[in-house]
Amino acid sequence: MPGTNLTREEARQRAKLLTVDSYGIELDLTGAQDGGTFRSVTTVRFDVAEGGAESFADLVAPAVHEVTLNGDALDPAEVFRDSRIALPGLLEGRNVLRVVADCAYTNTGEGLHRFVDPVDDQAYLYTQFEVPDARRVFANFEQPDLKATFRFTVRAPEGWSVISNSPAPEPKDGVWEFGETPRISTYITALIAGPYHSVHSVYEKDGQSVPLGIWCRPSLAEHLDAEAIFAVTRQGFDWFQEKFDYPYPFEKYDQLFVPEFNAGAMENAGAVTIRDQYVFRSKVTDAAYEVRAATILHELAHMWFGDLVTMEWWNDLWLNESFATYAEAACQASAPGSKWPHSWTTFANSMKTWAYRQDQLPSTHPIMADIRDLDDVLVNFDGITYAKGASVLKQLVAYVGEDAFFRGVQAYFKRHAYGNTRLSDLLGALEETSGRDLAAWSKAWLETAGINVLRPEIETDAEGVVTSFAVRQEAPALPAGAQGEATLRPHRIAIGAYDLDADGRLVRGERLELDVDGELTAVPQLVGRPRPAVLLLNDDDLSYAKVRLDPDSLAVVTEHLGDFAASLPRALCWASAWDMTRDAELPVRDYLALVLSGIGKESDIGVVQSLHRQVKLAVDQYADPTTREALLTRWTEATLAHLRAAEAGGDHQLAWARAFAATARTPEQLDLLEGLLDGTEAIEGLAVDTELRWALVQRLAAVGRFDEAEIAGEYDRDRTAAGERHAATARAARPTEQAKEDAWASVVESDTLPNAVQEAVIAGFVQTDQRELLAPYAERYFEALAGVWESRSHEMAQQIAVGLYPAVQVSRETLERTDAWLASAGPNAALRRLVSESRAGVERALNAQAADAAAAAR
Repeated sequence: MPGTNLTREEARQRAKLLTVDSYGIELDLTGAQDGGTFRSVTTVRFDVAEGGAESFADLVAPAVHEVTLNGDALDPAEVFRDSRIALPGLLEGRNVLRVVADCAYTNTGEGLHRFVDPVDDQAYLYTQFEVPDARRVFANFEQPDLKATFRFTVRAPEGWSVISNSPAPEPKDGVWEFGETPRISTYITALIAGPYHSVHSVYEKDGQSVPLGIWCRPSLAEHLDAEAIFAVTRQGFDWFQEKFDYPYPFEKYDQLFVPEFNAGAMENAGAVTIRDQYVFRSKVTDAAYEVRAATILHELAHMWFGDLVTMEWWNDLWLNESFATYAEAACQASAPGSKWPHSWTTFANSMKTWAYRQDQLPSTHPIMADIRDLDDVLVNFDGITYAKGASVLKQLVAYVGEDAFFRGVQAYFKRHAYGNTRLSDLLGALEETSGRDLAAWSKAWLETAGINVLRPEIETDAEGVVTSFAVRQEAPALPAGAQGEATLRPHRIAIGAYDLDADGRLVRGERLELDVDGELTAVPQLVGRPRPAVLLLNDDDLSYAKVRLDPDSLAVVTEHLGDFAASLPRALCWASAWDMTRDAELPVRDYLALVLSGIGKESDIGVVQSLHRQVKLAVDQYADPTTREALLTRWTEATLAHLRAAEAGGDHQLAWARAFAATARTPEQLDLLEGLLDGTEAIEGLAVDTELRWALVQRLAAVGRFDEAEIAGEYDRDRTAAGERHAATARAARPTEQAKEDAWASVVESDTLPNAVQEAVIAGFVQTDQRELLAPYAERYFEALAGVWESRSHEMAQQIAVGLYPAVQVSRETLERTDAWLASAGPNAALRRLVSESRAGVERALNAQAADAAAAAR
């Protein structure tokens, strides 16, 4: 959409000129049931440093009826264009802008999203404003450093609830007049409206009383486990207020589970929106509850880090996201009564893996990224900003000490409450409390891109006594197209020495903690001692680095990975093996053998489920194509064997059922899926409930066993929004030319699908065992992409750009066609980044396939 971008320099100039005082926003949502547009009236009061200067306000709207500046009417046809309202002849001191517009409901998850629940045929609304979409609902100055107070007045249908950042008032004649907020940024204001169901409680401690609310659609109310959600929330309140030494900064705390949400959640001040898939309709594993708890704690941490204190510009987005990601794991790991004290294992298994993958893409960037404009930041909510940044913060805590770290954070909050900051503000506070100079640390870790590899170098004598030990650090060249240079960094790591005990468990006998710097760091403490069975670098996961095992340790781990007594070293070894597979250092057949030898002993269900996904990806994309089917057969048979052997009714049984359903292929295996659906087959303890049924249906559709009649029959059993999405996936998954053509047309040639349904169709369309059927769509993707990017909103276009890229066509031809498109189409930086990242996945798969083929030839 032309004109919706904003450059960093434009924001700087506007911030120098303007100080925003307050917004009064009046919205008429009485027509929401029918959709279309709604009336938006904005009055913004702001001060100007220089009389006679010009500036602009932001607004995305189908129609603007009135623009009044300091009492003078301006012609909307003259001052409103390209999503900006020109503001000429500003007065020095106080100015008042009033804008009357018709704004549009969306079905893209941006601005004011409108959803109609098929269960009750009622409309449900919620806002999503990050990064620049508050301007889709009211006229404003859309940048994080122009904070102001906000006062919403909303006219809504009778019987609706309306929730915003301030406590909800009693409506009068259908009008809700909310109180004024503290000074906050536009992107964390919020409005949620509709006939939502709610449960209420209070957080009380030491005289403090904060009203708590949990909201969802009535059709999900029977599945809402409110007390479990309140328990995690209270845990977060206790731990964060103690660690931050700053009381919760808003008047109330609502958590709203909303439909068709594009992200996991959003930290609107006092009114957090969360995807309603976290209201679990069917049995899920404990890993799903852990992820939900992490999301709840992440958003709660944002109330301080992001909402109370906000980055000045989006290049410091990591200050928000990295800190919240670190805080969620730290709280789960150490808060009294936490159900997930092993959260650092989960962090190593999921967040670190995400970061390592992102840091090896051509789009890798420093944690403190160079964000030139809004297009840059829209694609920067990535594994660097969240996961690498959190990993580095964890390392910083180890470097300065936890007490000093949190004392610095406490000073930072008190000094900058309700204001905006830069990196230097946080580092300055930490330097004061720790006594350390963090300039060199910041330059090495926050201002450079790329990842280091740590390898052990061990020599032993004939008796197995260590004669030398060193840690070699490598800085692999950054991917082609990435900015910057490879950098060796200082690391604080632990080295764990593990041996098998009498019960066959791998137990740590010794732990050394040391600094690794430069290319080679000697470790004389290990010299003269018998070599342990496994030497594990970066034990306890203190630093951010890829780790390799020496050949002898790898041999032991291959046989005994499941025998580690603790979960974290297992997760680190699993992660190392997966990374070696992705880097073509470990052939897929060997990775599969490693997983099959150890996964049966893996107790952490989150790790097990990650291994399921990784094995499937490895065999589908990284294996030598001539042996892929044999590996898939071996994996599928293993999933079924583990399913039958798993504890009845347990998490592992459910996880293995889903893994089996994802890859079942023989007539007998597919017969079992059908039997589980119609009740002629049963596995003791396995509840074939709504969500598992859809997993079975989708696989049967993908292999051609089920067609429209069976899919429609299943949808009749589950006529909900989730059922609609699942049915869309199943229809698109069918292995017929017509099914693929229909799916393609609905996504690419039409723009009517809501965001969640479009995502579901794309998920079904792309099936890794339908490569030949999908091959013609590779060229069609490149022919359509530029037009899609120009005509769709960012969220919808990004879904298509990433989801429909021909990633399953692993070939040199795909690389060459991508390169030709990048050279000829002239995409903007955001689209170029997305396509280049997808291309990198194909190139990595080609390298891994070559390594797997070479291993087969040996």
